[in-house]
Amino acid sequence: MTNVKFFFNHKLVGADFKRNLAWFERRSPASNTPASTAKNQYISPSEVEVSFDFMIGADGAHSATRYHLMKFARMNYQQEYIDTIWCEFHMTPKMISGKSSFKISPNHLHIWPCGGFMFIAIPSRDKSFTCTLFMSASKFQELDDKPQDLIPFFKKNFPGVVPDLISETEVQHQYNDNPHLPLISIKCKPYHYKSSVVILGDAAHAMVPFYGQGMNCGLEDVRVLYDHLDAYTKDTSDVESIELKRGKALSEYTKSRHHDAIAINDLALRNYQEMSHDVTSSLYLLRKFIEERLDAYLPSLGWATQYSRISFGNERYSEVEKAERKQRTIMLAIIGLITGTLGSWTTWRILRWNRETSTLTTWLVSLVKSSRKFVRGFI
Repeated sequence: MTNVKFFFNHKLVGADFKRNLAWFERRSPASNTPASTAKNQYISPSEVEVSFDFMIGADGAHSATRYHLMKFARMNYQQEYIDTIWCEFHMTPKMISGKSSFKISPNHLHIWPCGGFMFIAIPSRDKSFTCTLFMSASKFQELDDKPQDLIPFFKKNFPGVVPDLISETEVQHQYNDNPHLPLISIKCKPYHYKSSVVILGDAAHAMVPFYGQGMNCGLEDVRVLYDHLDAYTKDTSDVESIELKRGKALSEYTKSRHHDAIAINDLALRNYQEMSHDVTSSLYLLRKFIEERLDAYLPSLGWATQYSRISFGNERYSEVEKAERKQRTIMLAIIGLITGTLGSWTTWRILRWNRETSTLTTWLVSLVKSSRKFVRGFI
């Protein structure tokens, strides 16, 4: 678009959101540096001052815009590094008659769950897979201290990966060369200051990647922000200034968006437990089976899985969270009713067949323990 200009190699180093001024450190790549390394080589930087009407900070989890916004807005801020590190691996395509093909099904998210850690594989368009190892920092350290244990570790915990999908040499090479990076979760409020600035995306709500919603949520921020801006600024007959209207729109944006950002942030954290551990539980799989069948065959009930609501719908994240809690309560009530009915009927049958108190007491205790274990699988 002709009214858009890009300025590369400019770093935000200061901002005054009362006077609407920003300062950028401008760097120029050294002209005598080879192109392959030019991005990391700069001549002495200079500072430029920019006057602006409205700043949108979409500069990531370690946002400079958010840092300077904190000096003006009374911002509540929470940052958490979870005890999980990630390392990326690449699974190359297989070749059949000179043509590349997927080594495993491209229609699924592949997970090797191991309780406290996991390995996943996601298909790419070039028939390869992008794979990620998620694991605690202490386990990474154990493998770093004993590199000879890496291949046995993969073979034991992720069967079929080595050497069928990724060779031993490639696993060793990629583990050593690819960075081992932390995962951060950020919550803050407000997202704006008067009519001068607003932050979007990871700058406002960085989340762990386990729901795959980081980018989607950021793009949705843009849509929701413009909905509020349009609602307040489209009436040109209003005597209020554009700054006052924009300030009201940004205030409403913060109020409405914060609930959804917190919801998806929490859901992403909880989904790690689901992906790395719960998927191995038969009770969890039974609950998902029931939910998916209700969604598919009785759509009039308005029943849907949490994943389908978030990934394939346009409901607000906070509303999805409420709907999931309601469905879980109903499911527990149904399971409880069924369990109670079966327990009562079985008890009646046992009372008829066996009047020995000790035997009956032992059986009842066993029944209660089994029922509790069964119900916990749905919580």
